[in-house]
Amino acid sequence: MLMTRPTPRRATGPKLSLALTSALAGVLLAGCTTQAAPPATLSATKAEQALASGKHSQAIEHAEAAVLAEPHNAEYRSILASAYLDAGRFASAETTYKDAMQLGDQSPRNALSLALALSAQGKYPDAAALLNQWEGRIATSDLGLALALAGQPERGIHLMSNAIRSGENTAKMRQNLAYSYALAGRWREARLMAEQDVPADQVGDRIEQWAAMAAPEAWHVRIASLLDVPAHVADAGQPVQLALANTPSIHHLAAEATALAAVDLPEPAPLAAVTPGGELPALAAPAQPSFETAFATPAPAPAVPQTPRVAQTPVAQPAPAPRSSAVPAAAAQRAEGTHLIQLGSFSSEQGARRAWSVFTKRYPALSGHEMVISEAMVRGKRYWRVSAAGFARSSAASMCSRVKASGGGCFAYAQGRPLPGAVNTGIRLARR
Repeated sequence: MLMTRPTPRRATGPKLSLALTSALAGVLLAGCTTQAAPPATLSATKAEQALASGKHSQAIEHAEAAVLAEPHNAEYRSILASAYLDAGRFASAETTYKDAMQLGDQSPRNALSLALALSAQGKYPDAAALLNQWEGRIATSDLGLALALAGQPERGIHLMSNAIRSGENTAKMRQNLAYSYALAGRWREARLMAEQDVPADQVGDRIEQWAAMAAPEAWHVRIASLLDVPAHVADAGQPVQLALANTPSIHHLAAEATALAAVDLPEPAPLAAVTPGGELPALAAPAQPSFETAFATPAPAPAVPQTPRVAQTPVAQPAPAPRSSAVPAAAAQRAEGTHLIQLGSFSSEQGARRAWSVFTKRYPALSGHEMVISEAMVRGKRYWRVSAAGFARSSAASMCSRVKASGGGCFAYAQGRPLPGAVNTGIRLARR
């Protein structure tokens, strides 16, 4: 049997006498790596080199570092997915291939790899649906066998038989068709087709191998053997800190900001007085809200006495330091800041809290600032926003500029001005 290996960075040798080709194999990142290269690029290059050498653990370690440094880089997500697949971690590979495709790497290689990762977990309906969507873009020889592996052998047989009749009568197509016959339980056709390319004294062994792989419950071992990767590997799934949902992009924040602006528009200004001529002055058309204008940092408002009974916004005042310990001067200065920066918006409070640890690792300058999680309701959907408190107005803008420069999303706001959609359910703080 021949099948184009979907993993793009590593060529493999024969397994069980089944020659695996690597027509989709890619090359290492172009150019020489220098000390001036960004850390993510260095990590990605090392991951690809480890993949080419079959060093699964090293490939995963470097690829995860690249993704952590640049969470919205689709290429790095694809490299990580390939590393998981090569290590036999099919659940992690599934999640990461989906992330890469969501970020824009809509390649046939990724679609085929994702389908195989799904089939390896027995998720046949999902794998078959994906493959059928990609018909015409994935090579027929690969598509047909992948469909057979996804529980639709007759569909795969139909596609490959038509391709052979149309002139695509290659050894790869014939052997993939032979294996698909075996998966369908059509052993006579499987033997006849296999005999066209396999030496006569090896056909019996080939059929025996296929019979061992054809058991319905052998989906994991079947895919692992096909791809020549470890079988029965413990896989806890993609690490939480790498989850795409926990690394919101500037586009996500902008979309939320636009939605918020549409929900809570300012009250209309009172009508102007009548002019001496008896007519009303012309009123300018209201400006359309944008991400920048919706959350522009307002000028400091005059001090107004606050009622201490009820917090008027979900934005937290910094927690007082215990009397028994002194607060460092730098921390005290940060605590007195009047502005916050919002770093992300999540569908659960737990997700927001997990994201905070990712943000503080990625941006050490957040150290010493309070985490603020506030609840919001936007167009009927509940969100939990995670922010860092204790900034001066200028330092908040500066910090946001740094976050945006590295591909993240951020905007600053004054703590006395709750964001549109905020739900006043109290204050939740984490450690500094």
